Amino acid sequence: MIWAMVLLPVLLLVMGMPIFTVLMAAGSVTLIWVMDLPIEMIQTELFGSVDNYNLIAVPFFIWAGAIMTAGGISKRLVDWVLSLLGGLRGSLGLTTVGACTIFGAISGSSPATVAAIGGMIYPSLRARGYPEHFASGLVTSSGAIAGIIPPSIGMILYGVAAEESVRNLFIGGILPGLLIAAMMGAYVYFVARRLNIQEGGTFAVRNIVTTTRQGAWALGMPLIILGGIYSGIFSPTEAAGVSCLYSIIVALFIYRDVDARGLWKVTIESAYLTAQILVIVGAAMLFSRLLTIAGVPQMIVEWLKAMNMAPWMVMAAINILLLVVGCFLDPISAILVLSPLLKPVIVAAGIDPVHFGVVLTVNLMIGMFTPPFGLNIFVTQAMFKVPLGTLYRGLVPFIIINLIGLVIISYWPDLTMVLVRAL
Repeated sequence: MIWAMVLLPVLLLVMGMPIFTVLMAAGSVTLIWVMDLPIEMIQTELFGSVDNYNLIAVPFFIWAGAIMTAGGISKRLVDWVLSLLGGLRGSLGLTTVGACTIFGAISGSSPATVAAIGGMIYPSLRARGYPEHFASGLVTSSGAIAGIIPPSIGMILYGVAAEESVRNLFIGGILPGLLIAAMMGAYVYFVARRLNIQEGGTFAVRNIVTTTRQGAWALGMPLIILGGIYSGIFSPTEAAGVSCLYSIIVALFIYRDVDARGLWKVTIESAYLTAQILVIVGAAMLFSRLLTIAGVPQMIVEWLKAMNMAPWMVMAAINILLLVVGCFLDPISAILVLSPLLKPVIVAAGIDPVHFGVVLTVNLMIGMFTPPFGLNIFVTQAMFKVPLGTLYRGLVPFIIINLIGLVIISYWPDLTMVLVRAL
């Protein structure tokens, strides 16, 4: 069984096969030749895994985020944040962090945030005197906040795979996401002072009023969607549908930055991305189901019990595992494969599954900008042609900051759970 469920996937990954192909091949070989289970189980698991009400939120949030991105939302958000921070040392760098955080509450996608916010603000960072390594590292790492701040697609998938409340996961991700944003902002301010960066901006109430009026509809989306979820007016899946309707109205009829042809193009692109995600969902859930049938989660739990590890040691071991996995696998595949395996482990250790879902998401978002295969790295490198050596050097301090944030989030569960209990 080891050769089919461990060695075969590793071999296929090394050969450069797509992740869904790796999971499907390993799952099919294991099911047919190792476990001798009915072949019909393949189609049953594939279609059954995507026949989930919570998963409907994924294509809706992807579509809504794409519409808002095409509709000029990112520029209005950047202008609004910059008006609030004008006059502060490092205001443009702080705006990068702030705009990525707010845009993350719209798109829920880390690479999309890097493309939308970074594509507009990176040239300004360089023009204002920020070094290439720092500017590229800031843009690449700030985009990862979008995967933590709700509505996070990663948290939706964890909720499906681990059978946990997506609403509670969204609520739990608010303070950890803001903590990481605050820590990155503090570092940006420190660097701007040390380098004596002069942005030349000024603080003016008139600018705030103007940018707020221009960006009110963009700012309204996270308020309406997340406010509706947390107040219990609608579920996360219903909120995703509302976000699509809201984004279409704003982009087509209010801002008018998108016409019918542009909307159709965005829709097709979103459908392709949704298909890519859902085929991974099906393949990963098949693979996870076979691991469960083989008793792998129970074996891990028994192994940890035999080692008599304290809960903090279990959390540390899982964090190390997730950080390594995040460097090589995309978050979607990692969440879907590992969540069913690790949930029995953390439950046995007395760790709340909602708290762990946030910890898992933060781990894998760090992997989005950690060499060698962080997806955000490829987005930044492709857009701005930054040499990889320069980009890697700029990412080091942000990786350290995020790791410190991860430790705080891991061992201070109330940071995650206080709002969950209150709401």
